[in-house]
Amino acid sequence: MSTHFELLGPLVLFGIATAFTPGPNNLMLMTSGLNFGLKRTLPQLFGTFLGFTFLTLCVGLGLGGIFKAFPILYIILKYAGAAYMLYLAWVIAASDPHVKKTTARKRPFTFIEAAAFQWVNPKAWIMAVGSISTYAAIATYPLNAFVISGVFCVVGIFSSLTWAGFGTGLKHLLKNPKIVRAFDIAMALLLVASIYPVLRE
Repeated sequence: MSTHFELLGPLVLFGIATAFTPGPNNLMLMTSGLNFGLKRTLPQLFGTFLGFTFLTLCVGLGLGGIFKAFPILYIILKYAGAAYMLYLAWVIAASDPHVKKTTARKRPFTFIEAAAFQWVNPKAWIMAVGSISTYAAIATYPLNAFVISGVFCVVGIFSSLTWAGFGTGLKHLLKNPKIVRAFDIAMALLLVASIYPVLRE
């Protein structure tokens, strides 16, 4: 395979477009920033972009071939991930600023939880498989996998900080618990809506 580093620019643009647009990771980071603040959200933040970077690297190094050989595994993963995201949406919507319900999250995701979530996040799989298959010619194997995942790592840092920081900024504006409650419900609905395009793939 020849090396085409002129693809780096389009790859970066692809990374920015996919990493900064609303999706499960970004919505949960913003919600966590609002409810827990940026400092407590940092483990989730690092777990999110590093977990996705690792997922992309694994796909680039050959994991994507397993799904091509056994498509049923990808289908199972996609629907299991969608079911888990529906559960997360319900947990977010169930959170109450006044009362700590047993069903509501009382803390942000840990680093491990956020990193592990990437493996059941259908959008993450589509982004990883899409970027590897589209920009594989950027360098020879296996350097291409490291270049592509590296780009997503750098872009992911800024994307995650932006969304978590946005949520933290809203915390100072949304003083009314009823408004926070409405925001959580809106984020839960957006999370559900983000699943629909993925399931149509």
